[in-house]
Amino acid sequence: MINNGDSSQNKPFSMYEIISRKRDGGIISREEIEFFINGYVNGIIPDYQASALLMAVFFKGLNPGELTALTEVMLQSGDRISLDGVSGKKIDKHSTGGVGDKVSFVVSPLVAACGVKVPMLSGRGLGHTGGTLDKLESIPGFQVFLQSDKFKQVLEDVGMVICGQTDNLVPADKKLYALRDATATVNSIPLITSSIMSKKLALGTQGIVLDVKTGKGAFMKNLDDSIKLCETLVLTGESSGRRTVGLITNMDQPLGQAVGNSLEIIESIEALKGNGPADLMEVTFAIGAYMLIAAGVASKYRDARVMLENALESGAALEVFKKFIKAQGGDPEVCSNYQNFPGAGHRIPFLAKSGGYIHEIDALEVGLAAIDLGAGRRKKEDPINYGTGFGFQKKIGDPVEVGETIAIIHTDNREVADRVSVKLEKAVKISREKIEAPELILYIVDKDGVKDWSGSDLNPR
Repeated sequence: MINNGDSSQNKPFSMYEIISRKRDGGIISREEIEFFINGYVNGIIPDYQASALLMAVFFKGLNPGELTALTEVMLQSGDRISLDGVSGKKIDKHSTGGVGDKVSFVVSPLVAACGVKVPMLSGRGLGHTGGTLDKLESIPGFQVFLQSDKFKQVLEDVGMVICGQTDNLVPADKKLYALRDATATVNSIPLITSSIMSKKLALGTQGIVLDVKTGKGAFMKNLDDSIKLCETLVLTGESSGRRTVGLITNMDQPLGQAVGNSLEIIESIEALKGNGPADLMEVTFAIGAYMLIAAGVASKYRDARVMLENALESGAALEVFKKFIKAQGGDPEVCSNYQNFPGAGHRIPFLAKSGGYIHEIDALEVGLAAIDLGAGRRKKEDPINYGTGFGFQKKIGDPVEVGETIAIIHTDNREVADRVSVKLEKAVKISREKIEAPELILYIVDKDGVKDWSGSDLNPR
């Protein structure tokens, strides 16, 4: 029998047998999963065998027991952040990513102002979706990496903390994700689930609320796939003893008006001052309400919504956000003076060439155009131009006249803006026929199954 794993392990498993069994639709035991993960993290199992197993999982999937075992073993591959000693209920929030998605910066201080702690580990942007850490780094002096003790101190003192994960937190995920990216196995629901949930479970929270995006600008563009992913994430969280709820939200067009790092932080601050775009606030209130429900401080959606609205109107949430910025080394004066943010040298209007109604704003194309401006990365080593991006003045369903401004392009290079304008012309479609604004929240998923948001009593409208 070939032993491609740690010689210190008692059981001599064979990677050849594990790969061939999964290839044929068989089941892998927890011990075999431990053998694989530990061997690969320690550099004993080679990339070619790990790639073969990932591809077998991609095609044959994992049953619930295998998925739970994989998630737990990945979680155990490195450090965890214990929140022992931090008072109160702690609820995590995760988004699968989108264009203009700045919900975390609005919902976290809102929920914290309602007495629930919000610890979040986030990442940088790669591809057409923006990165939470990149947006925060547009705040002068802001520190996105904290030691564990500082992480807990900020959480206790402020009520929220957002930072990047350390190298020792779930190292199995880092190594496997790089291999998945190179072997076209990223888009696998069990592999996505184990990647997300191993990091979420590394934090000692009582619950997790998920925002699973669907549509053109989402990671999962097909609604059925988005629902399946959300169901799998929820079941994995629940099986690990965490109250887990997921919302399926629309990402066919950018969320809010701003796309770009400092632009999105400014829009978030405006939202905390009560001036947030309607679509951003609708998604924010929905996610925030279920964070309060998961924490047990509210039992009904409408009660939780009122708590959040009061935190907004009183200014308490804005004060939390200012304290959060200061606690992580940033300048809270940015909340009063937006000139302190990095800006772009030119603001160039993108004008409508015909009249009618905005029929489509392709979020994927907008995200790719933002990369051209320097607001995003094609590869992880690329620098970020924090002041560039878009400010949309029209959204789907809005009327528009010839020559009216649809968006403002924030750029340091007029020639790049000309090329970006061509991309926006493809992304933005205008119709003579009136069209309704799309539904933003489509479904809610919990341990009891999938519910239609618009047709249920959960919808506040």
